[in-house]
Amino acid sequence: MTPAQRRVLAVAILATFVAFLDGSVVNVALPAISRDLAGPLDSGLDALALQQWVVDAYLVTLGALILLAGSLSDVHGRKRILVVGIAGFGVTSIACALAPTGVFLVVARGLQGVAGALLVPSSLALIIATFSGPAQSRAIGAWTAWTSAAGLLGPLVGGVFVDSLSWRWVFAINVLPIAVTLWLLRGVPRGATVTGRHIDGLGATLATVGLAGTVFGLIELGARGWGSALVWAPVVVGVVSLVAFVAWELHDPDPMLPMSLFNVRNFAVGNVATLVVYGALGLVSFAISIFLQQVAGYSAFQAGLAQLPSTVVMIGLSTRFGLLAGRHGPRWFMAAGPVVAAVGMLTLLRTDAEASYLSQVLPGVVLLGLGLSVTVAPLTAAILGAVPTEDAGIGSAVNNAVARVAGLVTVACAGIVVGSTFDVAGFHRAMVLCAVLLALGGAVSAVGITNRPDVPARSVTA
Repeated sequence: MTPAQRRVLAVAILATFVAFLDGSVVNVALPAISRDLAGPLDSGLDALALQQWVVDAYLVTLGALILLAGSLSDVHGRKRILVVGIAGFGVTSIACALAPTGVFLVVARGLQGVAGALLVPSSLALIIATFSGPAQSRAIGAWTAWTSAAGLLGPLVGGVFVDSLSWRWVFAINVLPIAVTLWLLRGVPRGATVTGRHIDGLGATLATVGLAGTVFGLIELGARGWGSALVWAPVVVGVVSLVAFVAWELHDPDPMLPMSLFNVRNFAVGNVATLVVYGALGLVSFAISIFLQQVAGYSAFQAGLAQLPSTVVMIGLSTRFGLLAGRHGPRWFMAAGPVVAAVGMLTLLRTDAEASYLSQVLPGVVLLGLGLSVTVAPLTAAILGAVPTEDAGIGSAVNNAVARVAGLVTVACAGIVVGSTFDVAGFHRAMVLCAVLLALGGAVSAVGITNRPDVPARSVTA
């Protein structure tokens, strides 16, 4: 790997790391935030509503704009969009840290999600444009290890800052990696932009409204149920907009999302595998964190620390499995990895109300990390390897949108599986569902993924 390639990889990892970390780090800070900011200045925004929207405002804008961000990356260049995104993330992080009221914090979090949406597809597209062959698979493995670790490290990092300093440091600490990323970006070549392309305004609007409505409705589902207009109305608008988006993209001569990509086997099958694997992962992270605290009596910091072995395993092994997948093809790694993770979920069925860590929790957590290490880098490489280089931004955006929405769906439906009271039996049911979803992801990959895909060339009509 050349020095220039190392710089590009470091930029891609750091830019995405902060976006993923902020999706999970805030969770353990919510009680402290509500104690400080929920009150009469917020026009009726009570503690529970504030906690929900500090998380949800970020997820709604991040999920809604990620397809548009991928298109912007392809048309205007990866580096330019990364600079805008990382600078915007820094400004909005400072705004979150200095928030005087709850409403101000919620608005700042929404804007932070806008900036975060610009980071993920641009980062992966930069890797695709810089690396090729086995080196590309290895780079994707490193990116996967560190960015996946961000979501798992969030509760631990947040617990340290909340307990020792203040919840405001959960946001303020972003300034350090952002400054480093902007400094590293100075040495990254600007790169070529795709000529003859434009931003598909109608398609971008339909995709944004479709994703925003669907994500908003799914977020509110857990608290309100399908009988609430705040749930079904946004979902209906969202689904109708997404259907209209697909219809428009099929007829637009230069679409934001070339629907022909879904004719490519690895792209289509890989996103189906992403849907079930990341749906399981979202429910796993949610269920383990809640179970260890509410049932087993772990503190927030202890619950985050309990999941740290998964992060360590992923950091240690993901790059290696990415390299192996680059040499031997992604198919059997994507088939075996989810099954290993599923076995880990089934070992958690031995947990009781005390949740003895060494004998009942640790084996499942380690197997989860191992399974994800085997799976995620080959999965990402298989999907992006099936996309023309000029479409790498939108291809990455589609895959990340699928992953984010999958987690939202399973967490929103967690009450159906767990029941009205989160107890040991409910936790066991959640683990069985996660194991089934993971095994399904492995089966889909074994049947559908090919090791030598044909990459289509984009056809653009001027």
